Amino acid sequence: MKLAIVTAYPPSKVTLNEYAYHLVKSFRQNKKVTELVLLTDQTPEGKDINFTENGCKITVKECWKFNSFKNIITVTKAINKTQPNAVLFNLQFMKFGDNKIAAALGLVLPLICKIKRIPTIVLLHNILEQVDLESAGFTTNKIAQKVYNFIGTSLTKIILKADLVAVTMNKYVDTLQNKYKVANVKMIPHGTFEIPENPSQELPKGPLKIMTFGKFGTYKKVESMIEAVQLVRQETKLDLEIVIAGTDNPNVPGYLENVKETYKHIPQITFTGYVEENQVEKLFNESAVVVFPYTSTTGSSGVLHQAGSYGKAVVMPNLGDLATLIEDEGYRGEFFEPENVSSLANAIKTIVTNETYRIELGETNYKAATAFPMERITAIYLEEFSKIIDSKSMNTIKVAQA
Repeated sequence: MKLAIVTAYPPSKVTLNEYAYHLVKSFRQNKKVTELVLLTDQTPEGKDINFTENGCKITVKECWKFNSFKNIITVTKAINKTQPNAVLFNLQFMKFGDNKIAAALGLVLPLICKIKRIPTIVLLHNILEQVDLESAGFTTNKIAQKVYNFIGTSLTKIILKADLVAVTMNKYVDTLQNKYKVANVKMIPHGTFEIPENPSQELPKGPLKIMTFGKFGTYKKVESMIEAVQLVRQETKLDLEIVIAGTDNPNVPGYLENVKETYKHIPQITFTGYVEENQVEKLFNESAVVVFPYTSTTGSSGVLHQAGSYGKAVVMPNLGDLATLIEDEGYRGEFFEPENVSSLANAIKTIVTNETYRIELGETNYKAATAFPMERITAIYLEEFSKIIDSKSMNTIKVAQA
């Protein structure tokens, strides 16, 4: 199968590029795939396709730009030129831009593939019905929220024209089926990127590192985490380092610089900036606890799956998709009430003052992560593509015989 994937891809800073990297790494080792065609956003640096493992041929076509109105044309041209047997879209609603028109135009691409009779699967990482528009940084205006919901519903109807829409949580399947009365939605787990064998629970000498990882400024805010760790320091006298790994959310440029200035009087805070793929393992391995300082959620958490793969204890808000993941996939952690500094401090303190409990949480999360390695996830996608191709072949035969 010659499989095309429409996605952002490292070294891109556009959302879901890290997920695409691990999809590609796994797909290329499956014998059913003869060639991968990456239909990616344009970046100044070359794409990171220098894998050490053997695998199929990879062709890169940098055919779209973030916030370009022309993406619908340039991606379609790239598909026409490369002639893939199937297309997988790695999407969320703001994938093609934070300009609303550019974002919407890009989301029409799966429908174009369907019209062209190319077997098409959309991996939709979030659905608008489960997003708090205000907390996620879209808008605080109630009228604007209604407009967003109307546009989101219309775009979802277009996305659902694909042969299959894959979502990462069972409740997303229920929501889409009930609201849109469709049968082409399937839950395919997020999957775990890297799964080291028996990760060590031994931490490096020095301060215990309390780490958070992501794009910050909208529903991911680090102020409460900084203040909570400071409380734990005062109560326990433990040597704790705060590690804020990642960058600003594109909707909130300058957020982390403002945080640095506001909390410059607090000792032992490290801002890593963008974390290169080859540094992720070291970042997690050195951390005692991974914190999710979220005020809401917008989909299945890749960071939770990464934390699990490295056997880490986690601290999470008791809300939305994170709570659902705990129930559905077997992860464990200490919960706190969102935006409550004392509650967050107590959750962190419970872990850092009890090494046995920290190790127990880490081992449980590692076990949960190993249930869904990426090779299992990509195999499911290939099975679904085979079903779609067979179905289209049968329909063609029936039409010919009629």
